[in-house]
Amino acid sequence: MSKRIYFDFSYLIILAATFGAIMVLGPIVAPVVFNSSDVLIGVTLDKYNAGIIMGEIFHRFSYWVYALAFYVFIYEALLYKSGKRDTIAFISAVTVVFSALMFSAVYAPKILAMQALGIEATQSDTFANIHFASELDFKILAVSLILLFIRRLMLLRVS
Repeated sequence: MSKRIYFDFSYLIILAATFGAIMVLGPIVAPVVFNSSDVLIGVTLDKYNAGIIMGEIFHRFSYWVYALAFYVFIYEALLYKSGKRDTIAFISAVTVVFSALMFSAVYAPKILAMQALGIEATQSDTFANIHFASELDFKILAVSLILLFIRRLMLLRVS
């Protein structure tokens, strides 16, 4: 067995794990944190403090997303250089890298910076727009990850 198979397999695992993390953080963790008063007895978190917790979760997750963007870039660049080009995989990979960097380098830091300014900053239209854009970017990242995973899996099966 060649070392290439381990590289391919680890790539697919990272894509799938990141997609899984996105699916856990978005639809599962966020609603629980923001509705913690329904879960906790005698303890209530206001929306601002719940946002601080979610901000820290996404801040820590952004390190993984940076690593993902780097790995996708290296893997896809090596395949492209070796002549194994595929339009769908290329477009998906570019979208993954772009949306991953937008999430980790732009949206997460801006949201954390606005949270640090206090509750008033988080109630502004600017914060609402940045938050909406980050949610949209997160969804784009999820869709592009699953497309890239499926396409690379299909291409590995053929080769």
